[in-house]
Amino acid sequence: MSSVPDERDLTARATIRNAALRLFAERGHEAVTVREIATAAGVSPGLVLHHFASKDGLRVAVDAHAAESLDAIFAELGGQDLTEMLARGEATGSVAEAFVQVFPPGSPLPAYLRRLLLTNDPAGAALFARWYATTRGVLDAMVESGIAAPTDDPAVRAAFLLVSDLAVILLREQITTAIGNDPLTPTGLARWTRDVTAVYTGGAFAAPGKEPPS
Repeated sequence: MSSVPDERDLTARATIRNAALRLFAERGHEAVTVREIATAAGVSPGLVLHHFASKDGLRVAVDAHAAESLDAIFAELGGQDLTEMLARGEATGSVAEAFVQVFPPGSPLPAYLRRLLLTNDPAGAALFARWYATTRGVLDAMVESGIAAPTDDPAVRAAFLLVSDLAVILLREQITTAIGNDPLTPTGLARWTRDVTAVYTGGAFAAPGKEPPS
């Protein structure tokens, strides 16, 4: 997924932006000061203002960078061949898997995404709307090709699939505690994907009247 912007960009502007991204992800935009961002980036507060004019200007740049990085994941998922996805056990085009593949351990983007989505932030709402449209398009294509079963309410199904996938990111810590593996690591994701794929393809409940396995 080479289209994802490189977080290792070491220009002064990118260094400041990345430091702000991490602090915003940890504590929220309102709780972080320009001086704290400057200290984290190893620059002067004046240089922060030189590049971004204000903390709000820096916030706009951080949101744009995060959105570009995260949208690139969905662009890649939406463009994958669906038959190949199914053959690899990736029937939903996992966003969590893309995070594991693309972002290095310790990336602040999962935490930043969680904050955007759970605080009714306009940037988070815009991301969700774009990702929902992508998910709906992928689902429609899967139904048309016979990979997915048709439904009377494709809007709900697309929303369900997207929310289920994002839950791995939004509830990362809670899932880690519950299953003993971080779902955003290769080991944890492999374990998570194995059973989730079984649920999507075979269902989670026995048919009425069917005897339970002995």
